[in-house]
Amino acid sequence: MGFATLTQGRIQGTASEACFGELRTNNKMQPELMYKRNRSRLAATVRSKAGPGGRLLAAGAVAAGFLFHSANGSIASGSHYAAANLPRGIKGSLLADDTRPLPSFIADIRGGDIEHYDTPGTSSSSVPSLEFAHGTTTISFIFQGGIIAAVDSRASLGSFVGSKTTQKVLPVNSHILGTMAGGAADCMFWIRKLKSQALLHELTESSRMSVARASRLLSNALYQNRGLGLSVGTMVMGFDEDETPKIYYVDNTGVRIEGDQFAVGSGGTFALGILDTERRHGLSEDEAIALGIKAIRHATFRDAYSGGFINVFLITKDGWKK
Repeated sequence: MGFATLTQGRIQGTASEACFGELRTNNKMQPELMYKRNRSRLAATVRSKAGPGGRLLAAGAVAAGFLFHSANGSIASGSHYAAANLPRGIKGSLLADDTRPLPSFIADIRGGDIEHYDTPGTSSSSVPSLEFAHGTTTISFIFQGGIIAAVDSRASLGSFVGSKTTQKVLPVNSHILGTMAGGAADCMFWIRKLKSQALLHELTESSRMSVARASRLLSNALYQNRGLGLSVGTMVMGFDEDETPKIYYVDNTGVRIEGDQFAVGSGGTFALGILDTERRHGLSEDEAIALGIKAIRHATFRDAYSGGFINVFLITKDGWKK
């Protein structure tokens, strides 16, 4: 049998391969049994469908296949070579139940596709990974005058700084904000989707969506899509209509945690060192803003993935302001 080559998704080969049709394997039968079965099938089919000339041709082909099989130890049945010159109906009946085993380099081909392909001298492990490290620093904390949210503005792709002016705080409604940490596209999409749901809630219920409800909707959506490789670490914070400040941490696994202080991102550890030391509930607005700036600035000194300028947002019972 001639060697088959793969060109533009189609199998091309020598004339002896044109009769094979669909290539497939079946290792349940021994080679000798398959040869005898194919030879018997050919003889029966020829007697029923071929005339005297076809019978003579088939008999010669079977004899030639037998000699080829005996001389070369080949497992291929002579009926395959005879079928190439038989009428279309006979050839189709022979090839429909073809069960002979094929060499490994042919058995891997299915309809023009190669299931296992390795270029000599390379392996699949040499393909570079497309996973890049994400980095940022975002913090939030509650004090007596409201909530402070402070973030940096650097967007990084591994060691490459993609942007120095990224807005990492996105509004959900007039009293709720969401921060971005992780994949910029993932965070932006889900927070904006949450914003549309909050607006729909206001239109249908004639009241603002609560912080707890907003964080729960986001948590449920991320949990349902947890197997898609999303990268989201966000803080949903704001005031409810009863003037209660709340902060929730939500990530791509569906985790939802309520607290009065959070730091998310690669520089969060450094920022927490400042917050744990200097944060007090009785801070004034100016002191709280200064503390947020200080925490982010110290994080950018030690974390290479954080930098740019510092954005600070203040949320009170009257709404948020930058």
